[in-house]
Amino acid sequence: MDFFVVGVILITSAIQSVFGVGVLLFGTPLLIMSGYSFTSTLSVLLPLSLTINVLQIVKEREFINFDFFRRLLLFSVPSIVISLIFVVEVDLDFSILIGLFLVIISLKFFSERLWNIVIFFFSYERTYFVITGIVHGVSNLGGGLLTSKVFSMNATRQEKRATISACYFTFAMFQVITLILLGEFQWFRIEYLLLGITIYFVVEYFVYAKIPSKNYDYFFAVFLFFSGISLINKGVL
Repeated sequence: MDFFVVGVILITSAIQSVFGVGVLLFGTPLLIMSGYSFTSTLSVLLPLSLTINVLQIVKEREFINFDFFRRLLLFSVPSIVISLIFVVEVDLDFSILIGLFLVIISLKFFSERLWNIVIFFFSYERTYFVITGIVHGVSNLGGGLLTSKVFSMNATRQEKRATISACYFTFAMFQVITLILLGEFQWFRIEYLLLGITIYFVVEYFVYAKIPSKNYDYFFAVFLFFSGISLINKGVL
């Protein structure tokens, strides 16, 4: 067992258990920087991400914003599949750009002027969804763009996490199917999956359940801010 991978799973599973995203967003750059190939990284992280999202969807399925989900499905999924097919030939790094965007999104919680900038970006929803799909297909970092969009919605804590979980699950499912059809999906170690599931239940009942709904947006903003900083750091390094 790779203890570095175990550490990554512990941390990213805890984050995804609270916000619906995190395993791919943080795990991908960490594993790639440690020497894993992109397809190997996907094979390690996708089953774990899918499983945590399924558990969240089962618990909060009545809170999913299906109108948002259908629009994302229509415009993001095709670009995920197409870009993933060519990911071996394309070496693109969106880390710094996405990181800066997430920092701006997080600060909108404290600035009306920044919020107006955010609204401008999100007003071109179809284009935004297509770009999210492309970014996710070639880098696994589309979760940052997805969460920033959901964060801008006027919704409850349950609605935000449930919607993110459903969308992120769909992203990962189409990635897995594409990799299998390309013959690139590798074996996944069951102990990693069991570890992630354990972390989910611990965080769900001892952390997430105790976060007051009124404070969730604040914690979400902090999450986006540090997500952005970590991606900027990854891009610079």
